[in-house]
Amino acid sequence: MTPEEREVHDKAQKEREEAEQAELPYKWRQTLQDVDVTIPVPKGTRGRDLQVELKKKHIKVALKGQPAIMEGELCKEIKVDDSTWTIDNQEEVLVHLEKVNQMTWWENVVTSAPKIDTKKIQPENSKLDELDGETRAMVEKMMFDQRQKAMNQPDSDTLRKQQVFESFKNQHPEMDFSKAQFQ
Repeated sequence: MTPEEREVHDKAQKEREEAEQAELPYKWRQTLQDVDVTIPVPKGTRGRDLQVELKKKHIKVALKGQPAIMEGELCKEIKVDDSTWTIDNQEEVLVHLEKVNQMTWWENVVTSAPKIDTKKIQPENSKLDELDGETRAMVEKMMFDQRQKAMNQPDSDTLRKQQVFESFKNQHPEMDFSKAQFQ
């Protein structure tokens, strides 16, 4: 694809993804550590009016005696003891899900929902700044590798191997590397 075709394709995919997400009965956002889900409920809803279940791989949010507003198998596992829910202004249920694997982006909250393209996620810089050095370095490496893959370029590990190989070749000009294969 030409850069122009890629841009048109990406724009169409983003619009489709946004339309699919807008049709869900909830809104959600995520960081590498957690997922926050906002579910509108009728004004005046109280905690006792709700049935909320948070399990390692399952979620259910319903008004008692009614079909679930949101229910299904979670995309990935959560830390149940660190996950919470609350009601905001008696009109929204706020569900905070703490991820078990804090190095991956979720494609969706429940597996039955449309997926998002996690390669297009741009973490907020302020949040990146809050990470400890080792985690931040890993996230930056993952982001670099994703950009390289999108451009059909070698990832950081391959680039490092190429540099080591070039350095070795320069240190040993007497050797013939014409038939050397690099993987």
